[in-house]
Amino acid sequence: MLEDRQTAASAAPWPAAYPRGYAVVDVETTGLARDDRIVSAAVYRLDARGEVEDHWYTLVNPERDPGPVWIHGLTSDVLEGAPLFTEIAEEFAARLDGRVLVAHNAVFDWSMIAREYARAEREAPVRQRLCTIALSKELRLPLANHKLESLAAHFGVVQQRAHHALDDARVLAEAFRPSLRAAARDGVRLPLLECRPLTEWTDRSAPRIGRQQSGGSGGHLSGSWRPSRKRPACPYPNPGRYVPGKQLKQGMRIAFSGDTSVDRELLEDRAVEAGLHIATSLSRLTSLLVTNDPDSGTSKVLKAGQFGTPVVDEAAFGQLLRDVEQASPK
Repeated sequence: MLEDRQTAASAAPWPAAYPRGYAVVDVETTGLARDDRIVSAAVYRLDARGEVEDHWYTLVNPERDPGPVWIHGLTSDVLEGAPLFTEIAEEFAARLDGRVLVAHNAVFDWSMIAREYARAEREAPVRQRLCTIALSKELRLPLANHKLESLAAHFGVVQQRAHHALDDARVLAEAFRPSLRAAARDGVRLPLLECRPLTEWTDRSAPRIGRQQSGGSGGHLSGSWRPSRKRPACPYPNPGRYVPGKQLKQGMRIAFSGDTSVDRELLEDRAVEAGLHIATSLSRLTSLLVTNDPDSGTSKVLKAGQFGTPVVDEAAFGQLLRDVEQASPK
């Protein structure tokens, strides 16, 4: 049945607005924070209809402890002789150039890649990304959850080495092809988001950990070099909930949920500079929830519905940030 529908999709006129090529990407990292590093990367290049053109894989020396080895399996000994990101940046860029970046939870992979290029004082040649989680929602696939293994099982794709960048990229490429064809067949608009490369990096004063000639743990210095990202307390009292159609006011508590076009850290920094408070969770005190996917069913979206918290998308929030009302004097 699936084969018949794929054959029908291949015979049908292909949507002219669809991209001309894709780069299916997976990166393994030392962690999830903004200052974590890439330890391996893989890219499957696909043509306009999702057929594989070639693939590429590399290890990357993160210049620090490799993090959750029990997940990605890459120890300090394995990574010691691997190239630095600056040494693979050009080849990586060539694989991405002119293509839509496709990833599972694409905001994470894109953020890690953009930050690595920012550290290298370069820009990744990516202007759009597509999250396969968002695409599966658009297609209303009957998945138990949005894990890669569930998407793979739905399309009969066998995982061989979970959390290995090359195999995860292969699995995603094989699952993306029938997803793309189903979208083309049904005239589904692809959930493309803009990628804005970082042009600045704020932790350049942090200690730079390089390769050691001897000693240490597998060529990496021990200890953590990450600067703290704890934000200072908002100096303004919470004026309450945002009222649709009016201005934001300094002190309002803003929560975010889901993927954003602008790097989340930069978006939060702009909100803080405007005098707003960034809330990591959603409660009855939250003034506003910002999300591009109000139907996602995340805990924040569900709580916003329960509490009656106003919801706006990223574009509307960007407009509101331009004119934030000053806090009332005490």
